[in-house]
Amino acid sequence: MAEISYNKELEKKLLMQLKSVISELPHYVNVYFLGIAQTAAPRTRVGYAYDIKYFFEFLHETNPDLGKKEIKEITLGDLENLTALDFEEYLNYLSLYEKNGRTYTNDARGKKRKMSALRTFFSYMYKHDMLSQNVTEKVDMPKIRDKAIIRMDTDEVANFLDTVEYGNKLTKKQLESHEKLKVRDLALLTLMLGTGIRVSECVGLNLKDIDFNNARIKVTRKGGYEAYVFFGHEAEVALQDYLAEREKIEALPGHENALFLSSQRKRIGVRAVENLVKKYATVTTPTKHITPHKLRSTYGTALYNETNDIYLVADVLGHKDVNTTKKHYADMDQERKYKAKDRVILRKDDE
Repeated sequence: MAEISYNKELEKKLLMQLKSVISELPHYVNVYFLGIAQTAAPRTRVGYAYDIKYFFEFLHETNPDLGKKEIKEITLGDLENLTALDFEEYLNYLSLYEKNGRTYTNDARGKKRKMSALRTFFSYMYKHDMLSQNVTEKVDMPKIRDKAIIRMDTDEVANFLDTVEYGNKLTKKQLESHEKLKVRDLALLTLMLGTGIRVSECVGLNLKDIDFNNARIKVTRKGGYEAYVFFGHEAEVALQDYLAEREKIEALPGHENALFLSSQRKRIGVRAVENLVKKYATVTTPTKHITPHKLRSTYGTALYNETNDIYLVADVLGHKDVNTTKKHYADMDQERKYKAKDRVILRKDDE
């Protein structure tokens, strides 16, 4: 049985999820999603759909007039009557609310994302003459305070990979599975730390995507475009060791082409890699919350320190906007600034 491309299968699932969410909303919302289908990735559209759905649920639950209607019955005329205050109340509501017996909270980042989705939606409706104004433009966006970027330093990376290879400090139970999977784990995590690829890009790799002649892998980036990413000697050795084992594993039907397999002989998933990183990081960097994305930050920082080329880092990491890269790695310039503080001499010492 031929394997469906991992990314095609993922896209299919996301589109089914999108269809399910849209089915609960007014018909004109579907018009919006048809309009952005060619410019927004499936994952982005799913995120927008949920954020729009949450807002309609808020209107239905809290607005005295709209509460009398079913969500699908809320008209464009009803949206015309909304004011900036309605959205400000929504942002306040998002701070702490209950749903289906559970309590939810949103920080400034979560609120800004939800408000951005609504702005995009209302902007589309206004641009296509379905609304006479975009009232969301009158609402101030939540201010996000920068957080310190969490990453591993050189010694922590070495200790992390030593733990992956030798099982240092793992529990007796963890060591049982470690012995069977350590070669795979070392190849996967060395590749991530040595290239900065996203976890979704890593799990989507197929055997044919490795090109040892040119020391590179072919990945599918966010947005669906393909790119080559180069790897170093350490990653090459780890991959070669793993492939020697991989040849002996008979993958389940539909997973024959996957590079990294789970213990069930299926393509490894994002959640499994997240748990993998957590297991090894917990014993090597207990004071830092290390995730697959933090491995990416670690690589980006190391590459920037070695090259001092922010544009190269942006290109290697697959950032479309170099400002995204600057935001994450510009703080590394502080060390250079500190070292330069005594370089300019205002008055020379008397001889």
